[in-house]
Amino acid sequence: MYKIAVIGTGYVGLVTGACLADFGLTVTCADVDELKIEKLKRGKIPIYEPNLAALVKKNTRQGRLKFTTSKEQCIRESDIIFIAVGTPSRSDGSADLRYVEEVAGEIGTHMNGYKVVVSKSTVPIGTGQRVKRIIREHTGHPFDVVSNPEFLREGAAVKDFMHPDRIVIGSESEWATQIIKDVYRVLYLNEIPFVVTNIETAEMIKYAANAFLAMKISFINEMANLCEKVGANVTDLAIGVGKDGRIGPKFLHPGPGFGGSCFPKDILALTKTAQEHDSPVTLVETAMRVNENQKCKMIERIQAKLGDMSGKKVAILGLAFKPETDDVREAPSLAIISKLNELGAHIKAYDPKALDEARKRLAHVENIVFCHNEHEAVSGADALVIMTEWNQFRNLDLARIKRSMNGSSCFFDFRNIYQPDKMKKLGFDYDSIGRNIKEAS
Repeated sequence: MYKIAVIGTGYVGLVTGACLADFGLTVTCADVDELKIEKLKRGKIPIYEPNLAALVKKNTRQGRLKFTTSKEQCIRESDIIFIAVGTPSRSDGSADLRYVEEVAGEIGTHMNGYKVVVSKSTVPIGTGQRVKRIIREHTGHPFDVVSNPEFLREGAAVKDFMHPDRIVIGSESEWATQIIKDVYRVLYLNEIPFVVTNIETAEMIKYAANAFLAMKISFINEMANLCEKVGANVTDLAIGVGKDGRIGPKFLHPGPGFGGSCFPKDILALTKTAQEHDSPVTLVETAMRVNENQKCKMIERIQAKLGDMSGKKVAILGLAFKPETDDVREAPSLAIISKLNELGAHIKAYDPKALDEARKRLAHVENIVFCHNEHEAVSGADALVIMTEWNQFRNLDLARIKRSMNGSSCFFDFRNIYQPDKMKKLGFDYDSIGRNIKEAS
């Protein structure tokens, strides 16, 4: 039975460790953050992710999952070491690999026999070879480096780990490849396909997948904007296009733009790599520009209806970049709230899970109140903006909402949750994306 170390207990590391432990493996997760490790030992999870807390508690209680601050002990006692530390963006858009390189050096220093080192962090193409060189500088012991990128959606990470579309293994060693297949034996028995390739291709697959999905989002947002000009309905358009088997229906939902910890960061890193190799990825670069423009368009829509924003009260429902997560990194809500505040608006904001994270990210914003529920946020508002499609926002008490607002009843549905005809019958000055049907001129 392999003993596994996961270095880094962020989003990817914690999900990976908990799920592998649930496969029956012995897993130790290491992190330099002593407070986080102490909380994890007590079953307290630092992030919100459905089903993760229960998984951590179950496998900790059954002795398969442990937490430590001693990376040295973790490395020495393990056969397989997953690197799952952060790779934030530098100012030039490239990925900051300092934490990956630091861990690679520590692995080499403390290695006491053959190890398989697995890169789970999202890293630029060529990082696996760099990790290999760093480890080799610090040890004479044999080892192999494998790239095993994650494809976890925040809000569905446990499900995605347990029921993936595929497992990607980038390796130069048949022995290491077989070891990683053994780690995922539960999935192999469930007939999950394995994609085995070299390290560079595995690293590239992760970036290419995220870039393609980001392009789909930017594409449907541009189509939505055009639909409004020509009298078309983007919801029907998305259904008609998505029924094409070559395209598929996923990620064809218009909105205020994509955010999160992956798409923006990974696109920047991919474009930087492409520039360094004189092979520009212009479609990907354009998708990023479209995404930034989409946020600006949302602000323009609000301003067009409310006019002078000075002193206007705007209720924001949803701060996380997507439902079922507390992650607000690069969320459209941050840019839109900041700009509305610059224009003089007073913001009342509510999110079911992301309030604490939003407070940190919006500490610079004046005239913002974080509310305990949607009704507190909407009370006395000149406009309501749905920014994140949490389920509880899909069935609002609309009559009560309208009574609570300040008379103007401006309702900006940036996730197309409600039906325009119904909202207008209720007396709302309703605005959604790509569905305000007009006669084509």
